[in-house]
Amino acid sequence: MQPFALLHRDGADHVEVLTGDVVTVAALDDIPLHRGRPTLAVIPYRQITERGFDCVDDGAPLECLIVRESRREPLDAFPPGPLSLSGGGFDLSDDEYGAIVEDVLRDEIGHGEGANFVIHRVYQARVEGDPIAAARSAFGRLLAAEQGTYWTFLVHTGTRTLVGATPERHVSVADGITMMNPISGTFRNGSGRLLDFLRDPKEVEELYMVLDEELKMMATVAEHGGQVAGPYLKQMTHLTHTEYLLAGRGSLDVRDVLRETMFAPTVTGSPIENACRVIARHEQRGRRYYAGVLALLDHDDQGRQSLDAPILIRTAEISPDGELRVPVGATLVRHSTAAGEVGETHTKAAGILAALGAVPARPAPARTEAESPEVQAALAARNTDLARFWLDSREPGALTVPALAGRTAVIVDGEDTFTAMLAHQLRALGLTVTVRPWTALPHPDVAAADLLVAGPGPGDPGDTHDPKMVALRDLIGTRLAERRPLLAVCLGHQILAGLLGLALHRRDSPYQGLAREVDLFGTPRRVGFYSSFTALAAQDELRTAHGRVEIARDPVDSAVHALRGPAFAGLQFHPESVLSRDGVAVLTDLLNQLMADVISPATNG
Repeated sequence: MQPFALLHRDGADHVEVLTGDVVTVAALDDIPLHRGRPTLAVIPYRQITERGFDCVDDGAPLECLIVRESRREPLDAFPPGPLSLSGGGFDLSDDEYGAIVEDVLRDEIGHGEGANFVIHRVYQARVEGDPIAAARSAFGRLLAAEQGTYWTFLVHTGTRTLVGATPERHVSVADGITMMNPISGTFRNGSGRLLDFLRDPKEVEELYMVLDEELKMMATVAEHGGQVAGPYLKQMTHLTHTEYLLAGRGSLDVRDVLRETMFAPTVTGSPIENACRVIARHEQRGRRYYAGVLALLDHDDQGRQSLDAPILIRTAEISPDGELRVPVGATLVRHSTAAGEVGETHTKAAGILAALGAVPARPAPARTEAESPEVQAALAARNTDLARFWLDSREPGALTVPALAGRTAVIVDGEDTFTAMLAHQLRALGLTVTVRPWTALPHPDVAAADLLVAGPGPGDPGDTHDPKMVALRDLIGTRLAERRPLLAVCLGHQILAGLLGLALHRRDSPYQGLAREVDLFGTPRRVGFYSSFTALAAQDELRTAHGRVEIARDPVDSAVHALRGPAFAGLQFHPESVLSRDGVAVLTDLLNQLMADVISPATNG
């Protein structure tokens, strides 16, 4: 059968019917993008290797439907039809999947490898009869029964058929505005009170963490980072999510936008690079198209590139011989339990499985509770202690600190693109900022910079055999010896603390995605932590070969929140995180002090 696609996009009163020719390409840069001929790209998870990240390579191809003809059809042109499956079940039993969940919580989150990780399992069955007819029937059922979707779609490339109803925009570009849409938190409709779900710390923190991770991506693809709107409820037939919307002005080629945003933290984890390692280590099999994206690339009437790309979740893949796969995953965070995450995979699979006839269909939920003042107040309250830097618009230069204007900073990235967010904050304060990966060390930019920022990243700071830790230790040690301005954040702070003689300790309970109010050198500050390790100090002051060091520490467990000395400072928390309500104020105070002794550019030489 000729390749085709059926697309129903959020809010539309019709289905787009696309037909054309399919080509297979190797990389995102090879996706055809011609004016007047849209391209629908089916991007597999394995393309993550274009960013240099780990992946179990299953060879799933990147296929592109180059559209020759497009028309609109009414919604009722796709009635639900008969559909029959046989032999259905998950490739991993509930017990097997639960064991993997426990391994990740203990060995990965517990050992500082990241804040959250998404591990998937696959429902497998066989379609009876014509696979394309079955997919059309499932598409009609999804149109009729599912709600709250971003795209409902059926794509047939000739070698595979994908049908699904995904709630989540991955990334879009229109009128020069780039948008992303982090969705997280899962409430099974009818399972209890929606208000209790909205107040559940696990669900709240899960959304904050994916918001932070997508802000990292927006900081890369949008010139001034992303501005946050929300949170909102995303109500579907079987479940309800919470979501934010991010928007920022950008000018990148849309294929570069796709590359820099591979792939959403809601289907991978954070930090993204190490999340890919963890996924490969624990899943040990390819993901095919799960966690990838559909991407409709085009041009608008003014000739500007446009992009609309939903995430490939809640999606069934059907092979020409009738083999059916429905991958589904759960986001594992420090509060997760094996039983809870097993249940979440069943809940997330329910919508597409109901359309396929594998589980009973459910009626759409009533919106009465969702629209109640109590629920709306609970949603609004989630922003009370978030960083206004990411929620408010401002005029350029509004936050410039005169003492920092014109100074240069280099941020060394320890494999956590929180550094992109930190760069935006430092630029807002007036600094000229460059970000370098730790693998680029040594680099001449570092020696020349007025300020060196040793950034965050995953891993054990005390590992003397890890090349990253060795490189960062040498970097920070050299800067200390030079007595030139140094700011160390999270992992960088831990290494700095170790060089100053403080003991490092792995927490019994990780501080991943946790906001706290702490005493920071006599001033209360609300800040966000992403760490499993901490330095310990018995006193508020330390005498070192590098001078007197002031320490802000927890009076209960002696954990070091921050330290400062002659021309250096360290922060265990992330001032750039959306969780750090007072992050910009902290940076302003510390950097004013750090840069006070630097000769200004106007008098240099």
